[in-house]
Amino acid sequence: MALALLVVLLVAFLGRAMARLLRQPTVIAEIALGLTIGPIVLSLGGEQALPAEAIGWLRYAGHIGLVLFLVGVAHELRRTTAPARGRLVGWTTAGALVVPMLAGCGFAVAVLADPALRGTAPAVALALLLAVSLSVTAVPVLARILEERELLDTPVGKLSMTAAIIIDVVAWLLLALAIGLAAGGAGGVPRLATVVAAGLVVMFCLRRLLRTAAVTAFRDRFGRLTAVLVGVAALVSSWAFQEQGVTEIFGALLVGLAIPGDGWHGVVRLVTRVGRPLVPVFFVVTGISVFSAQFGATPWFAIVLATVLGIAGKVGGGYLGARFGGAPASDAVRVGVLVNTRGLTELVVLQAGYSAGILTAPVFLALVVMALVTTAMTGPAYALLERRVPRRWNVAALSVEGIVDHETLRAG
Repeated sequence: MALALLVVLLVAFLGRAMARLLRQPTVIAEIALGLTIGPIVLSLGGEQALPAEAIGWLRYAGHIGLVLFLVGVAHELRRTTAPARGRLVGWTTAGALVVPMLAGCGFAVAVLADPALRGTAPAVALALLLAVSLSVTAVPVLARILEERELLDTPVGKLSMTAAIIIDVVAWLLLALAIGLAAGGAGGVPRLATVVAAGLVVMFCLRRLLRTAAVTAFRDRFGRLTAVLVGVAALVSSWAFQEQGVTEIFGALLVGLAIPGDGWHGVVRLVTRVGRPLVPVFFVVTGISVFSAQFGATPWFAIVLATVLGIAGKVGGGYLGARFGGAPASDAVRVGVLVNTRGLTELVVLQAGYSAGILTAPVFLALVVMALVTTAMTGPAYALLERRVPRRWNVAALSVEGIVDHETLRAG
């Protein structure tokens, strides 16, 4: 098991180095290599090269890494300062959420009509999950792209980040609903709502506890021990939600959202630092489980359709939303390109849907390709826009909307 884990971590390191050379988000290489390395090893050496016991241990390691990493993702959702608000952000968020969800419903119609793609999940759960899959924006990857291109403090960066945060919060809730519908049908919705409501109550109580003077003093004195306790709480929470038929991801997210923003960044960073290197293991186990399934010929039609609808829904929806909100056409296109970033968040959603039996292996593969393509195209597409299309933000109007402060306005 230790040797298998070491090999996975080495492959992930090489993938990150290669991604940096290609000026792409490192998560793209981690996803692509992680999904393929397991099946390649199995095809070359069979079960002797990667026995079932080793796969089981890798599954546990990937689960731990993902949960700990998601604590940091959720905490970033709370910490991210994106002052965009008002009519512009409302329309942009609506466009970048509703239009892709409609595109996802269109993809669901095609999937439901094809017996090779359909599976056995309830139609409502499948349609909802596909709608979520096409509407997700990966906040961590988007933040990294904005930071690398020095766009975090620009109007288009703040608007894109604000819309992405709101979209992802809605997406996580809808993901829990889709999995609940698949597990218990429409009759399980009240129970699901009760479980989620109870989790939210616990989250608010935990948040108040973490703000007390005694806990703050303990955190300042025993930072590493506090990080260990946060990690254990996330793992216990994820297990508890999984036992109740809700995706384990939701439990980790609630712990991350419960952690206050002030003074806790160092603790969360320690938790994330442990989980982040193990996330590629999650991809390896996912690749083994998906590509070992017998789904016949490569589902090219599903891959092309998912990719086209994914790009059209996100870029088009973000553009239309920003335009209705009052942004110039040139910058509305920029917003659409940025919110088209999916990355790790998308794969977590897909893995949850696949594990719940909602997605078949061919549909999962099609959506993974869509996630890789849309994430990889964000940086080059934005760079192309910067060269060919001038920026035309109406600074005065944006100041009224709260996206540009008055100092920026006075600076011209």
